[in-house]
Amino acid sequence: MTNLVDELQTVRNRIEKYGSKGINEQDTKATLIQPVMRALGWDVEDLEDVQREYKRRKQDKPVDYALFLLRTPCLFVEAKALGQNLDDRKWANQIMGYAGVAGVGWVVLTDGNEYRLYNTHAAVPIEEKLFRTVRLSEDLNAAAETLALLSRKRMSGNEIDARWNAFFVDRQVKVAVEELIGAEPDTAFIRLLTKRLDGLAPKDIRASLQRAEVDLSFPVAPQGEPAAELSQSKARRAKGSKSAGKGTIVGKRKRGNSPSQELKERGVRRQEQIGVLIANGYLSVGQKLSASYLGETIVATLTKDGKVNVAGTDYESVSAAGAAAKNQVSGKGFLATDGWSFWSTTDHGEQVPIGAIRDRYIATLRK
Repeated sequence: MTNLVDELQTVRNRIEKYGSKGINEQDTKATLIQPVMRALGWDVEDLEDVQREYKRRKQDKPVDYALFLLRTPCLFVEAKALGQNLDDRKWANQIMGYAGVAGVGWVVLTDGNEYRLYNTHAAVPIEEKLFRTVRLSEDLNAAAETLALLSRKRMSGNEIDARWNAFFVDRQVKVAVEELIGAEPDTAFIRLLTKRLDGLAPKDIRASLQRAEVDLSFPVAPQGEPAAELSQSKARRAKGSKSAGKGTIVGKRKRGNSPSQELKERGVRRQEQIGVLIANGYLSVGQKLSASYLGETIVATLTKDGKVNVAGTDYESVSAAGAAAKNQVSGKGFLATDGWSFWSTTDHGEQVPIGAIRDRYIATLRK
């Protein structure tokens, strides 16, 4: 298999060369996407490996690429022209609709630079089916580590499914723990600590939890990548991550750090993040957030205190507001929610997840 990092570096050089000029979808496929498929071990000229404009039935709409194992489609790839906005929900809805008809569990939406991986079989709302997003122009090594999961060899071993299961559990545990030890600590959790911490009053424990800043960090990089798929040395990896051209933003976040953790290291606590985005002009007081859950649309409002108001109640974080919104619809009580992907808002005329706005703010801090 062609060295993946080397091929991604070549593709990134093309992105830097042609990105400002604009290239169409067909050229994006030929010069940016298909070379990556080859590096991942897929023979794009062998119809038993890759089929273009694939239809399971004649009446179906075609998907750009269907990747096959044992003559059965295992992965769909929908390609867009370089620079096209992938935040438009119709693209994800479209390809997951194709996959649902064909019974394919994994889909990729890409413009040749950004890759979004979705688990179509996950029994969650569409916005929570997103597994990972990587961009070649930001962190080449992180992109290689994620895209390596789509290699022919590793897809045949169903490794990505195991990674998803861990991610799905970790995501829910992370949100649940952060809410237990948040600005409004859970009463049952305080009672448990009171029993364990003899001599401490509940009010003191509550005050301590309110002072605490907890941001769980789970591993996101695949372990034990085959050496042939990734670079040959740590020095080579470092060189790849530092070689971005003019106008490229290269991630400086430590591997495994979440956006919340990065902001915390810069002195911004989790419950202050919305307020900071408002103060810096990325969001505004009174701005509306929206989310779709179980077929219903929920609306929230940003307050002057940097909180999120849902149905007349202010919440310290977007995740707490998301959990409340889910409970409002389902009546099932607390449901762990990553509010940064759950809520979206209008930004420069487009509807985008608020996490994308936070990422844009973080990118300016790294310069």
